[in-house]
Amino acid sequence: MKKIRVLVIDDSAFNRKAIREMLSQAPDIEVAGMAGNGEEGLRQLRKLKPDLVTLDLEMPGMDGFTFLRIVMNQSPLPILVVSSRREAESVFQALELGAVDFLPKPTRTISPELYNVKNELIRKIRAARDFRLEGIRERPLPVPRPAAPRPVAPPHRPEPEVGGLRLVVIGASTGGPAAISQILATLRPGLPIGIAITQHMPPGFTKAFAERLDRFSAYPIKEAGDGDPLLPQQGYISPGGKNLYLDRRGKNLVLKLSSRGREKYLPSVDMLFESASEAAGRNCLGVVLTGMGNDGKDGVIRIKQKGGTVIAQSEESSVVFGMPREAIATGRVDRVLSTEMIPRYISTWAKTGELE
Repeated sequence: MKKIRVLVIDDSAFNRKAIREMLSQAPDIEVAGMAGNGEEGLRQLRKLKPDLVTLDLEMPGMDGFTFLRIVMNQSPLPILVVSSRREAESVFQALELGAVDFLPKPTRTISPELYNVKNELIRKIRAARDFRLEGIRERPLPVPRPAAPRPVAPPHRPEPEVGGLRLVVIGASTGGPAAISQILATLRPGLPIGIAITQHMPPGFTKAFAERLDRFSAYPIKEAGDGDPLLPQQGYISPGGKNLYLDRRGKNLVLKLSSRGREKYLPSVDMLFESASEAAGRNCLGVVLTGMGNDGKDGVIRIKQKGGTVIAQSEESSVVFGMPREAIATGRVDRVLSTEMIPRYISTWAKTGELE
């Protein structure tokens, strides 16, 4: 198989060296070149014509954001952001500009975290063969919500009974942050639903992701806490590195977090979907969005076994069609929809219990 040629752009000599050494251990990946800022990166890009770029955001001269805008407007290709946790807010801005994914910067010490970064870096670069740039170019940027007040659950409000609440559970991986932002930004306000989301994301980034979604959504969005009640017209994001699942407390639902599980993904879409199917039955709607792998496949089957409904994102609107494809292959998906169409169908289901 032809090697994936990578251009590494980072102003840190340590990071450039660390990334090159990590990738040298993958026989199907080649570091075609390296650059210390955006200007040099553009020159190397035109000269080397790589298959993928790893990109730092904060650099002297031309920063990563300017580089992203130029490349995505002129000659789009997969760009993987490599960023520190303190730059989490910047990461999501980069994803909205067209970066396909991100991962934390390498540490300066030999540690288990360094090896985790290496394995994840290689995995994400290998996925470049399946990236669909059409799903990046065609997505609109979310618009911050107006300052009008949204429904906020008062502390004394009683928890809703399971039978009286419709539950929307969303799972995503590569390309998911932009797709989730688009869906929540256009979802009709005031629907009688609770929303729980599992997005494959490392620890340290999900709080900033939830805060960013909160600015675009008609519903309050927060990072889930262990023991939080599931409230209507509220969205919850699974923290990075923990599984989010639903548990009954009498007639009510609470959110639970765990760092353990049989699943190979952490957080796991399957765990969220399976627990939601047990908790809500026919009042559960699962939505499988863009991503690598097959996480969510078993959860889709369980949702349908319990009488629920499933939507999968269409291939043409996905950055990576892996997770939706695996969900569709089960034969249990009710609709295959673009990200533009999903909010309308969620709204109809929330009101009637049926899709159009």
